[in-house]
Order: sequence, then C-alpha cells, then structure tokens
Amino acid sequence: MAEVLLVVNAGSTSLKFAAYGVSASQAPTLDVRGSVEGLQAAPVFSVEDAAGRSLARHDWTGGPAPARDEALRLAIAWLQGHLSADRIVAAGHRVMLGGERFDAPVRIDADVLAYLDGLCAMEPSHQPLNVSGVRTVAALIPGLAQVACFDSSFHRTLPEAARAYALPRDVRDAGIRHWGYHGLSFEYIAGRMRDLQPAARRVVVAHLGGGCSLCAMLDGRSVETSMGLGGLSGLTMATRCGDVAPEALLYLLRSGRFDVASLETMLYERSGLLGLSGISGDMRALQDSEEPGAIAAVAQFVHAMTKYVGAYAAVLGGLDALVFTGGIGEHSPQVRAALCRRLASLGVVLDEDANRSGRALISAAQSRVPVRVIATDEELMIARHTLALVGSATGGR
Repeated sequence: MAEVLLVVNAGSTSLKFAAYGVSASQAPTLDVRGSVEGLQAAPVFSVEDAAGRSLARHDWTGGPAPARDEALRLAIAWLQGHLSADRIVAAGHRVMLGGERFDAPVRIDADVLAYLDGLCAMEPSHQPLNVSGVRTVAALIPGLAQVACFDSSFHRTLPEAARAYALPRDVRDAGIRHWGYHGLSFEYIAGRMRDLQPAARRVVVAHLGGGCSLCAMLDGRSVETSMGLGGLSGLTMATRCGDVAPEALLYLLRSGRFDVASLETMLYERSGLLGLSGISGDMRALQDSEEPGAIAAVAQFVHAMTKYVGAYAAVLGGLDALVFTGGIGEHSPQVRAALCRRLASLGVVLDEDANRSGRALISAAQSRVPVRVIATDEELMIARHTLALVGSATGGR
C-alpha cells in the first residue's frame, strides 16, 4: 500500500488540490492534480494526471453550484476513490498568514488552529477559507496529520524599513505590519532561478493571477513585495482594488455611503479589473474586448506594475532578471509585452516572437535583463514542506 500526501490550496476564486506519492527515499511525486475553478461564478471540477491527461471533468450547468466546503468534500471523495489502494498519510494546506507566531510550516493541532482562526479578522479574504479547509479534512479523515504552509513565511526576510508601517508602536504591536503573500509561489520561483540563472542576484517576480503581487528578491530572499497586511493592497487584481488612498476609505465611511461590511465587500469583490472595466475581472475577457472600460482597465494594470518594477529595481540596485508567473503571467503575452515595453529604460528588450509563442525565455539576445516565464507550483512546495515535517508514516523520517 503506497503512501500519499494530500495538498489543499484554497484560493479566493478556486480550490486546487493534489495527491503526491511519498516514500522514505524519494521526494514527493505527483500522482494527480485538480481544481474547482470559478467558485464565485460557474464552477468547473477537473482532474489531471501527472502527464496532464484529463481524468475527470464536471460542471454544474443547470444545477446549484457547490459551496466551497462541499467542493473540497467532492475533491477528497474523488481522490479516495482514485487512490483506493493507497493511504493518505498527511495533508498540507496553503495558509495565508502565520502571524507573529509562525514563520515556517507547522503541524496543526487544536492550539495552532485556534491561533490561525484568530487571524481571520486581519486577513479575511483567504484565511477563513484555509482554516475551514483544515476542519473539513479533519472531519473527513479523522486523526490525519495536517500541516500549515504559510504564504507569508517567504517574506519574513523583509528588512525592518520594508516591514514597518508609519503607525504608533501600540498599533504595530497588534500585528499591523507588511506581511506579504504568494510566498509559496515566490519560494518555488526562487528555487527555479537558482537552477536557470544562478548568477542573477537581483530578481523581480510578477505573480499575476486572480490575486497579483510582485516580489523583489536579492540572492533568493524577499526584500520587498507589493501585498501588505492582507490581500487587498499593491497591484490591481481581478476583483480586489490594490492600492487605494486611505483617506478615500475614511471618506466613504464618514459619508455614510458604506458601512464596514459593505465597504469590505466592495473592495474585495467589486473593484480591481472588474470595477475599472465594468465588464469583467477576467483578463482574458478584457483583452478580447474593444470596450473603452476594458482597455482602460488593462492600461491601469500595466501602469501599476510599471511603478512597482521601477521602484523594486531601485531597491535592489539594479535588475538581473524579470520573471512572470501565475495564470496571467504564464498565459498572457499581451500583458507581458505591454509591461516589457514600459521597462525599456531598465534594459528590457522583448523578443516578440518568443513571447507570442510562449517560450520560457522571452527577452531578446541584446536585452540587458533576461525575461523569463516560469510556471509556478505552489502545491509542490506544500508537499515538500509537509513531507519534511511529518515524513513517511511508515518510513519513519
């Protein structure tokens, strides 16, 4: 009977899951990966094997869409059927925030889960989903070892000047600081860059998807990142606002147009590319549209990235590589081209043909800054961290 790690990655608009085979002598080996995409609109359940061949697909056209916990239950039920001869020995979860207490992956017990649950008010877009996922797995597979792998951990290397907000000490002591997220993705990219371009000390990585953030890395360590306290700040995102002047939010509350609950809903669900365009938060739909709102939304998205990359190049003292990852970063040649053209003053020269054809290296030979497209793998990072903590249940690691 083979041993299997379950990986759960609960995002704001999707649920990703995977199963990895483990043994006492080998790194985690992908068996299957799947997702339930479009949870806020038209969910689609799909599973592929390690070679990318489709194993299952289902949508809920004409019927009620599942709630998120129900989607996770369906995913686990499918996996248990597929892995009928194997044994799930542990589950690893992507958890947004570890707070002051956790700066590295940790095995989850009742005390840990209570602490993570207490951080939901600070990070309300993902943390409650992550905590709920842990509880759902515990209910379905009682006694299973579970591990929390934090999206904030990679950014614990930020210098104090980058971590601190200019607020009174008592406020900062309450945990109000620049945490940063997408850390599992950035950690994976940092590892890939050590193999692909080991001499690149100063790297900016653009993780662009439903949620978006940039990370400035020096020698593979995070020194700046665009997401701050929670999942709202930084770049414009699909439905999240990105950077907004704080006095604007105070005005909206004072004016009575919003209360706290409705303001939060507006900033998380009705803003970003959707709010700017009035059409969609999906970059694919905006790129295919000739509507002025769609064109303006894409232009603002590129402008925001340009500001951050320029600032991060200054923080790093130069730029040795630019990396695109995430759904938009990996699949939108239009966005990549638009940003690279704006970065010509930094020495970025795009190879238009390489970019359109989706090659891994999309910069021209004369470009001073190599530009790469690297598919991220947060689930693999979770599997590695989980295995490192719990080992093989029978192998005794």
